[in-house]
Amino acid sequence: MITCLIVDDEPFAREQLADLLKPLADVEVIAQAGNAIEAMQCINREKPQLVFLDIQMPKISGMELIAMLDPEQMPRIVFVTAFDEFALKAFEHNAFDYLLKPIDELRLAQTLNKVRKDLRPQALAAITPSQLEHLPCYSGSKLKVIATKEVEYVFSDLSGIHVASCKGKAHTQLTLKLLEEKTPLVRCHRQYLLSPGAIAEIEILDTGAEATMHSGDRVPVSRRYLKSLKTLLGFQ
Repeated sequence: MITCLIVDDEPFAREQLADLLKPLADVEVIAQAGNAIEAMQCINREKPQLVFLDIQMPKISGMELIAMLDPEQMPRIVFVTAFDEFALKAFEHNAFDYLLKPIDELRLAQTLNKVRKDLRPQALAAITPSQLEHLPCYSGSKLKVIATKEVEYVFSDLSGIHVASCKGKAHTQLTLKLLEEKTPLVRCHRQYLLSPGAIAEIEILDTGAEATMHSGDRVPVSRRYLKSLKTLLGFQ
């Protein structure tokens, strides 16, 4: 059984594809998502084998979503798009496959045959952005998209990963490691990343240092990262 997720911000497009897949005995649509945040939560929770992913979505695109996923547990990604140039770009960079809207039933059958033959992990690094412009977050029952440039710092504790921005705090499912690699945030502590541009001052302490952000929040800076942070800010 091939478990799959349909990701598209257009409800009609999702239902149309789900209707095409429904008669297939070996394909199960386990969920649908209308945006990248919902999709990432579902992928992390359900671990579908196949994701039909719209490329053009508001705030966070399909390409950005892929960059946020764990490459070691990447599902098969089939791009779904109404734009030929995007589809051709994805295909040329070794994406597994693509479908053009409106989806042709015969073309869909060809794609699924490829999936049945090959469910090995795929390499999508060539087409994913090296830097994330937005972070998918949630606060209670609200889903939020926070621009990376608005983030002051990020920290982890027993309850998860927290993103602090000029608009308040929220949770994210992205890891500190991925955020360090895919954003301008820099490591200042084992449990903290911060934006150098959001630092108002740094106070040197016996045990390390504390950075005061423009918001007034104080962020710990351990001895291990103090020298590199000072160098980054232009202090010798």
